Amino acid sequence: MELLLFILVISAAILFEYINGFHDTANSIATVVSTRVLSPKKAVIYGATLNFIGALSGTHVAATIGKGIVDAGSVSQCVILSALICAIVWNLITWYWGLPSSSSHALIGGLLGASIANAGLSVVNLKGLLEKVIFPMILSPVIGLIIGFLFMLALLWLFHRSNICKANLWFKKLQLISSGVMAFSHGSNDAQKTMGIITLAAVSFYKLKDFEVNIIVIVVCAATMAFGTLAGGWKIIKTMGSKVIKLKPIHGFAAETASAGVILTASHFGIPVSTTHVISSSIMGVGTTQRLSAVNWKIIGNIVIAWTSTIPFCMILSGIIFSLGKIIFN
Repeated sequence: MELLLFILVISAAILFEYINGFHDTANSIATVVSTRVLSPKKAVIYGATLNFIGALSGTHVAATIGKGIVDAGSVSQCVILSALICAIVWNLITWYWGLPSSSSHALIGGLLGASIANAGLSVVNLKGLLEKVIFPMILSPVIGLIIGFLFMLALLWLFHRSNICKANLWFKKLQLISSGVMAFSHGSNDAQKTMGIITLAAVSFYKLKDFEVNIIVIVVCAATMAFGTLAGGWKIIKTMGSKVIKLKPIHGFAAETASAGVILTASHFGIPVSTTHVISSSIMGVGTTQRLSAVNWKIIGNIVIAWTSTIPFCMILSGIIFSLGKIIFN
């Protein structure tokens, strides 16, 4: 039975990584598609390639997911499977409604809920949860908004005397670079979360003492996310690329550059931030430099509701799934 559960966990983890890829495609390419710098087909290929390379860049975030939030010794295969099923369900719901929610927080919420249902509140690493999840969850969108706003202001000041058409031609070229860095940063943070889950499952199944991400796990997760990106989550791309604000190349460049800086910094320190939250808030920050009415606040309200409800909803859902799983597999 343990072997069957382990196989199911690995299968669910790979499925989650694929869905994460197409759910979060918008994070990497929404702006470059909406500004027509690249065609949708070229954009997803470009984004998938940089996502893959970014996913190979480190394992700091994987370690946080695998051993920094809950006690690894108290995590069973059923707990991990419940967390993955919950995160998959949440991603599909938010994709259907075109809401750019956080795959990372869905997975973390699922892991917390199932772990608590299995072993109680004592299993939670409160210090790690606060430092690596709760504080970044609150701060990263704020930082993304502020940096996006300030960076856009700086660009407007630098190029206020430039010919608009010529400036846009330059920023179309620059946006190719910024969208590539954004895709790289997304891979460097998001792909690692599934690496951490798979490694956690292996530690539990093989009773390993050390938490170390295998190179095969790294490559498989990187490739799976890249293939998911190729599928393209077009509903969310439409929301982020045109429904929040109407983007021009200079706006896309500013939002992508600001977001990539925040995400790469978080990846370096092993902080599993929501790339969705960061790029969305950066777009908001960029949009407010035009005027407050330039931002579609109704859409923003729906997005914020999805953000704030992700972890609580997934904790409850994964707890229910875990309880049902115990009945089925016991």
